[in-house]
Amino acid sequence: MPPKQPDDDALVGSLRLGVMRLARRLRRERGEENLTLTQLSLLGTLELYGSCTLGELAAEEKISAPSVTRIVNALVESGLVDRNAHETDGRQIVATLTPAAVTLLERNRLQRNRWLANQLRGLTDEQRSTLARAAIILDDMARA
Repeated sequence: MPPKQPDDDALVGSLRLGVMRLARRLRRERGEENLTLTQLSLLGTLELYGSCTLGELAAEEKISAPSVTRIVNALVESGLVDRNAHETDGRQIVATLTPAAVTLLERNRLQRNRWLANQLRGLTDEQRSTLARAAIILDDMARA
């Protein structure tokens, strides 16, 4: 007989709490940068997709255009993003990572990955396999 599945309410509560605790713990491992999580996310989007217009960033980050403008302006002031005019549409601004941002993201990722790798070492093969499947599902849910 297969194990009893948790009811939806119990699963929702357990999943929400576990994801929140893990996210909080990973935030503590991100280093001493004075960046907000939204700024760090936007830098990650630029790293993933390359140069983007502010509208593209707003859509990808699911935040308003005025918010993206404020965030990009702060990142420009920090030397992490360059703003340039769009090559075919002068009304648009294109954001691009600076080399300093690339270095910051690499250092940040390495630090958090190191912590997470240490946690994974204590798990069984079955637990690791379950987490590999769950990671895909969690990413899909986050993008929905």
